Amino acid sequence: MILYCDTSALVKLYIVEAESAELKALVLEAEAVAVCRIAWAEAHAALSRRAREVPEDATVVELAKSALASDWPHFVVLDIDQALVELAGEYADTFALRGYDSIQLAAAFETGRISQSPIFFACIDTRLKKAAKLLGMLCS
Repeated sequence: MILYCDTSALVKLYIVEAESAELKALVLEAEAVAVCRIAWAEAHAALSRRAREVPEDATVVELAKSALASDWPHFVVLDIDQALVELAGEYADTFALRGYDSIQLAAAFETGRISQSPIFFACIDTRLKKAAKLLGMLCS
C-alpha cells in the first residue's frame, strides 16, 4: 500500500494534532509515502500561519519545517503537468472540489495508476475523502 498524504495530513506528521498518531502508524505500514509537489508550499504556508497565530509554537514550527525538509527526499513526489491539471479540472467539476484539493486528488489517482498499487489517501476534508473513495482509493 502506498500512503498518499495531502497537505492537511502531511502537516499532522510534523505537528501533533488529532489523528497524528494514526497517520504515523500508516507511514510505518506503507511501502512508500507519496505527496504532490505543491504540498511543500502548502505545508510551509500552514506551518508559518500557525507560528503567526500561536507565537509560543514558533520553535515547534521551525523544528517541523526542518523535519519536513529532512524527510522530503524520501517521499515519492508527484509533479504537476498539463495532464494532471486537466484531470484535476475534471475532478473539480465532478466532485465540487476546490482547486488545490482537486490537484491533490488527481496526484493521488496518478500515483495509483503509475504504481499499480493500492493507494491509501490521507486527508482531513470530508468531500475530498468521499471523492477518493469513489475513485477506488482507501481512506480512513
